[in-house]
Amino acid sequence: GAPPFRAADVEAIRNQITSARWVAPVVNRGSAAVYQASNWSTVITGSNSDYFEAGNWRFAGGRGFTEAEERAGKAVCVIGATVQQKLFGGQNPVGSQVRIRQFACEVIGLLQGKGQSAMGSDQDDTIVMPLRTVQRRLTGNQNISRVIVSVQPGISIDGVRQQVTLLMRERRNIGLNEDDDFQVLDTRQIAETLTSTTRI
Repeated sequence: GAPPFRAADVEAIRNQITSARWVAPVVNRGSAAVYQASNWSTVITGSNSDYFEAGNWRFAGGRGFTEAEERAGKAVCVIGATVQQKLFGGQNPVGSQVRIRQFACEVIGLLQGKGQSAMGSDQDDTIVMPLRTVQRRLTGNQNISRVIVSVQPGISIDGVRQQVTLLMRERRNIGLNEDDDFQVLDTRQIAETLTSTTRI
């Protein structure tokens, strides 16, 4: 029942947390992607250009989003290596049109493969679009499910985590003795937990 994040929360982090290097809002939605006679069920990710930097993504071809495309909610997309293989085989997808539900998006970029994540999911099985495009055409609302924050080099991650927590508590009007209705997760903690589980 916790309220979702909003675009204003993302801007508040970007403007008030000076140690934040990249700030990427994220919303996900499962959908089938179709190219000619091929179709594949994948994860559609709505975000901004910071998403690629914060996630250490590299491009195998094409490019990311422009600010104009993000603002206008253009039907453009960047696809992962798994989606390329399933829909295009060895063909270069850049410049092609992929159909997502009732609309077509132009493939403007191809991501280099990353393989499986630490959780075992296929990181390359994704199509990334501008946040506004996904909100308008797929989710039908302005909700943001999570925000990725990448910290400036040499800055304490724990300190930034505390700053983000305090900022979100203030923005969400959480009282002094009330529990957070959100989580701030550090990727180091996730890695340590998985390492411990693997050892067990």
